[in-house]
Amino acid sequence: MKLLTFHLAGKTRPGVLDGDDVIDLAAAGLPAGIEGDLRAIVAGGDAMLARVRDAMKSASAKRYRLGDCRIMAPIFSPSKIVAVGLNYIDHCKEANLPVPSEPVLFAKFPNSITGPYDDLSWPESASKEVDYEVELGVVIGKGGRDIPEAQALDHVCGYTVVNDVSARDLQFANAKQWDRGKSLDTFCPYGPYIVTRDEIPDPQTLQVRTVLNGQEMQISNTRNMVFGVAKLISYMSEGTTLMPGDLIPTGTPFGVGFSRKPPVYLKDGDECVCEVEKVGAIRNRVRLG
Repeated sequence: MKLLTFHLAGKTRPGVLDGDDVIDLAAAGLPAGIEGDLRAIVAGGDAMLARVRDAMKSASAKRYRLGDCRIMAPIFSPSKIVAVGLNYIDHCKEANLPVPSEPVLFAKFPNSITGPYDDLSWPESASKEVDYEVELGVVIGKGGRDIPEAQALDHVCGYTVVNDVSARDLQFANAKQWDRGKSLDTFCPYGPYIVTRDEIPDPQTLQVRTVLNGQEMQISNTRNMVFGVAKLISYMSEGTTLMPGDLIPTGTPFGVGFSRKPPVYLKDGDECVCEVEKVGAIRNRVRLG
């Protein structure tokens, strides 16, 4: 299933894609998050997903045309966004950094979340070196702490597409401000869906790609991750409780802008498309000023 959050006629509500239609899950009696998003459905686990499947079969389901809806980020304010750096060997090489012996974690603040088709925007006074990073995103469904790696994928609700937008001049400044450089407003576009884990039994077989203004900039496969999704979830949960709705961007491959000669940074008017096989694509324009 492809779960989504959509806005129509002044209201935001959770939905599920059925062909070219969006089924309104709130109208079917399923709970919406406080902000109208998918948070409550994701937190409801497998029992709630069973109710979503029932709603899809209902002849009385309220349907809208996908093209009439504004697709939003699936969950607006997760308790945390735990991202991963240097998780593809070729990306480590282009950054001139050693392949890590354990996952490199950092935070993106929830204020950075924006929709899958919304504009990217930031004050030019804050950064002049903003980069793209396509990533497979993992959305936690069942919370937990100290999760064994063998059981980690059972805690996944589904998968999504993330662009880990990064201000390199902030990230690599003398103080090494990774969190700040990754967390300006609009720096975490994601969606357009949460594709439930039953549709992707093995997340380590997915092609990921970035296309900037029609030119392919990144292409790789999640099999090339240094640490797979199960390992990441287990590692992140050591002593830290993962909550339903938490978002995990799992790292980006070779081809980012700062490593190119000359560097390629996002500029006003650019269109950046990030794709993950079997999951979907997000498309964001840069609008400065």
